[in-house]
Amino acid sequence: MANMAQQRKRVRQDVQKRRQHRMFKQSLKTAMKNVENNVEKGDKSQAEIALNRAHKKLDKALSKGIHKKNYVARNKSRLQKRVNTL
Repeated sequence: MANMAQQRKRVRQDVQKRRQHRMFKQSLKTAMKNVENNVEKGDKSQAEIALNRAHKKLDKALSKGIHKKNYVARNKSRLQKRVNTL
């Protein structure tokens, strides 16, 4: 365990940031699943709304440094292709 006050604070900050990133990643996965579920249902309007939300979350993950740009680009492309099939 950390001995100095600065190290203890850094550990606390890391735990909090890890928790926030984990929650954000889970909400991102949920947003992506919503797109896929709406595509499977055949509901184009709801799929497009969910796609916009997923794109926004993916872009935010990129700007926060949670995911890399290729991950974001790949998932945006895959989701867009699925919605375009409707």
